Order: sequence, then structure tokens, then C-alpha cells
Amino acid sequence: MATNTKLFSLEGKGLKLDTAADVEAHIKALRENDVEEVRFLGNTLGVEACKVLGEVLETKKNLQIANLADIFTGRLLNEIPQALSSLLEALLTLPKLHTINLNDNAFGLNTQAPLVAFLSSHVPLQHLILNNNGLGPHAGTLVADALTALHGKKEEARKAGKEVPLLETVICGRNRLENGSMTAWAKAYSLHTGVKEVKMVQNGIRQEGISHLLTDGLRHAKGIKVLDLQDNTFTILGARALATVAPGWTEVQELGIGDSLLGSKGGVLFANALAKGQNKKLELLRLQYNDITAKGLEALTAAAKDALPALKKVELNGNKFSEEDLSLMKLRELLDERKEKLAGDVVIEDDWGLDSLSDLEDDSDDEDASEEEEEEADELRERLLEEAKEAQEEPIAQKQDKDVDALAAELKKTEI
Repeated sequence: MATNTKLFSLEGKGLKLDTAADVEAHIKALRENDVEEVRFLGNTLGVEACKVLGEVLETKKNLQIANLADIFTGRLLNEIPQALSSLLEALLTLPKLHTINLNDNAFGLNTQAPLVAFLSSHVPLQHLILNNNGLGPHAGTLVADALTALHGKKEEARKAGKEVPLLETVICGRNRLENGSMTAWAKAYSLHTGVKEVKMVQNGIRQEGISHLLTDGLRHAKGIKVLDLQDNTFTILGARALATVAPGWTEVQELGIGDSLLGSKGGVLFANALAKGQNKKLELLRLQYNDITAKGLEALTAAAKDALPALKKVELNGNKFSEEDLSLMKLRELLDERKEKLAGDVVIEDDWGLDSLSDLEDDSDDEDASEEEEEEADELRERLLEEAKEAQEEPIAQKQDKDVDALAAELKKTEI
């Protein structure tokens, strides 16, 4: 079988490369070939090793894809910035490099500087994969601000007559971005309106942050095809924002809102938004573990039938309705009919129908009261936060401690 000289890979070899000599023993093929993709993931690279690799990579002007995931395991905190700089400064000189994967590397506040410098300036960047990096809200803000700066650099290059690609993919999950970085991320997305795939799962973003991200940021991504915000917290506040924004995503094919506490009313709001018929290309809908009740299921089934002609797969496990619910039976039948009609000769079963429903809870009758309490709590939280913000901006003496304590106590009561 012919060797693919366009790909250089040390993937998964578990090498510990510290010195120049360590690296040279493995990169003969990299030096000799005009590669378009490199994969270093699953090894651990030291400062001197990265310096040598950077020097070699800088000569690969046709390089398009760099996979640098999981390359610093076991390295000291003070090693990572220098090692990372050697690699990213080299990649910054490559005019065709459009994709970078930096998953599973520790880029907290102490080690983010080389990453931020690269993201601020690499005009050819189209696909950023940055998962499980321990960013936190502060470093997460710096990364988002870097993408905002990148938009400015891309615009400058376009004005200079250069052909510049859009930023199309941002995968930034499991990074504890939280509410604190959402203003920065919303701004970045409001500028990079050509983004087509966004995955920001498991980031500890609560309802206020989700609402801001959707309303002020992702609302502008009219051509988005894949959006995954699973395992954050929506509640009714986020659900309202989602219901407002979702009809504008006319190209969307996959939506992941699972494990996000949409709630009973939130489930209905979202289903009614889908029923407007603006998401005709939607194929996959992930809604597991959202406290969606029979009312939400009924609204979703109606939307699927009348307004979502491309829908193939719906994930609903862990919600609050019976497996014998009539709407569920209708939805299953609808998806089965579509599979028979549209799947063709080779059917990939996992792409069609419903997921396993082994963890449903049939307790929707008592949901309305708790949903009302949740909605009231969200409204109180919004009001208190707005009042606190206004108070901070007023040029008056600081409130007495007892007043501050009272405000804090009220906020604590609203925690869901």
C-alpha cells in the first residue's frame, strides 16, 4: 500500500520527547516530505523538543491541519508556555494552516498567553478545536477576546485585497467558561457571523449567560449548521432566548440542548418556536434530561410532523412523560415512516428514530408548580442583578453592610 506522504503522524505513540536528539529520531519523514497534515497527539513534548519541531514546521508552507492535542501530559506548568510558543509561532507563519486541534492541554490563566497571541493573529484560521483545556472564565474571556481581535485582522486583510476564509468552527467545551466569559463570547460570535459549527458543552454556563450568548451572540450566526450547548443550564430564561433565536437558524441540521434544564414550560416554548417552520433542514435534536413533560412532547411531535420535514433523530431519554404517551408513539411512527421513505438501501440505524427511553420519569402532573417557582426565581434573579448593577454605577456612598447582606440573601434564595 502506498505511503501517504501528505500526512505525518506520531499519534498515540506515548513518546516522551525532551531533547533535540529525542525528536530527531522520529521526524525524518517530516523533514523530507511536503506535508499537509501533522498529528502529534498522545505524546509529551518538552521545551527543546518543541523548539526543534517549530523550526521544521515553519518550513512546511503547505501545511493545512495541525493536531496538537494532549502533548503536555506530565509537563511542569512553567514549561508549557515556552514549548507552546515555539509551536504556535511557527504555525503563525503558515499561510494555508486552517485547522488547529489543541484538545486536552492545560491552558489555564498561567499558560494562555501563547494561545491568545496565535488566535488573535492567524488570519487563515477556519476551524478551532479547543476542548478540555481548563480555561476558566478569565482565560476563557481572553480566548474569546482573541477571536474578536482575529475578526479585525481578517477584515484588514480583506480590505487589502486578500482572500480570507471565515472562521467556521469553534469547539470549546469542558472549559468552565461559566457566565463570567459570556459577554466576550457573545461579542466574538456577533462578529464571526459565518460560523457553521459551535460546540460549547459542559461549561458551567447558567441561564443568564446562556441567554446572553444566544441573544447577543449566536443570534447573528444565520448559517449555523451544528450547535451543541449540552450540559449547561437553561431554565425558562434560557429557553425563552432559545425560542426567540432558533427560528433564525434556517440552515441548522443538528441542535444539542440535552441535560440543560429547559423545564416543562421551556420545552413547550422551544417546540413552539420549531413549529414556526423556519428550521426545515434540522435532522438531529438532542433533548435528553430536560424535565420536558407531556405538554412539551405533544408540542414537539406536532412541530416534527408539520414543520420539521428533515428531522430523523430525536433524543428524549430522561424527561418526564410516560413511554406509553400517545404523542411519543406518534413521534416514533413518524420517524420510522421517514426512515422507510428516505434512508435508502444502506440504513445506519443510529441516525434514525428515538434514543433509548430507559430513564423516563412519569411525574409530569406535579411539574407546573415547581415550574412556576422556577420562573419566579429567574425573574427575581434578573431584577436583583439589574438592581445591583445599577447600584454599582451610582456615584453614591456604599450601602450599609446589612443592606448588602440582605441582597446577597435574596440572591441565594433564587439558586435553583
